[in-house]
Amino acid sequence: MDMARALITDLVQIRRLGEQKHDENFDFRRHLKVHDYPERRFRRIAEEIEDQIDCTQCGNCCRDPIVPLQDRDIDKLAKFLGCSRAHFIAEYMMPSPDQLDGGDPILKRTAQGCVFLEGKLCGVYEARPSICARYPHLVRGNGPLSTRMWQMVDRASVCPIVYNALEAYKDLLGFRHR
Repeated sequence: MDMARALITDLVQIRRLGEQKHDENFDFRRHLKVHDYPERRFRRIAEEIEDQIDCTQCGNCCRDPIVPLQDRDIDKLAKFLGCSRAHFIAEYMMPSPDQLDGGDPILKRTAQGCVFLEGKLCGVYEARPSICARYPHLVRGNGPLSTRMWQMVDRASVCPIVYNALEAYKDLLGFRHR
């Protein structure tokens, strides 16, 4: 893919543009749900954008995360940190904001973001939870892209990869906000 537009990586600009285009991105999400496009085209675009943006220079996804953990994530992180599963749960997990509605506990957050965020880097990168390893869920994720798109509308104001991928997808399809 020949990138027709320059990639935007400035986080202030990403937040502003992502918020400005929220309704447009929501409409685009709806458009993708009712049309059948070969996902490999979108995957190729996302891969090229991921190759051009260095997540270690950003870390924005870790600043306001809600990270649900699966049992295997808990076990892997506890082993990586050299602590028991019970200690890990007590020290590094917290109730989910929606736990009253049946939500699972999540990774603890601090005022800066994820408890393991060190500057812009993940302090447990080698053992990071599977949901973090697949982020931003454009190339790697559960189910087809159209079912993961509901998350992308909000992520477009947080993640430069998501913002730029959505803009490239819209260019590819000639999608214009109505």
